[in-house]
Amino acid sequence: MIYNDEIILRKTEISDLNTFFIFQLDSEANYLAAFTPKNHTDKIAYLQKYTKFLTDPTINMRTIMMNNIIVGSVAKFEIEGEAEITYWIDKKEWGKGIATKALKNLMAIENTRPVFGRVAFDNLGSQRVLENCGFVKIGTDKGFANARQAEIEEFIYKLS
Repeated sequence: MIYNDEIILRKTEISDLNTFFIFQLDSEANYLAAFTPKNHTDKIAYLQKYTKFLTDPTINMRTIMMNNIIVGSVAKFEIEGEAEITYWIDKKEWGKGIATKALKNLMAIENTRPVFGRVAFDNLGSQRVLENCGFVKIGTDKGFANARQAEIEEFIYKLS
């Protein structure tokens, strides 16, 4: 739990994307996220993709700040007409409750419901984050996970 550190969400800026890119290069984090781009090390492709997201009105992308330092990102986006959430926390900050607090803060300002979250079957930390934020597991799916080069099961969560 975080006791003295304040978590703040602010609108993501282009300059934040470099930090996010570095976070997602971590091999363990990438493995747990599972459903990542084919070449997560392609910085140009990463920056182009996420720069477009900053102006997309269907995406609510926020930078997670703790003690004036970027520690992650959280966003609501739409895919096939359904709202979904995503988040990424700097591995150095795992286990401090940051993802839970950030997601709760996002859901307080993002009124779209229902909203869905998807997580690899073995990503227990992310499953706990979703459950701690009121998401309920409603099903499973299978998909190709680039980070694992295999088809894996993912759990689908919903917040009404």
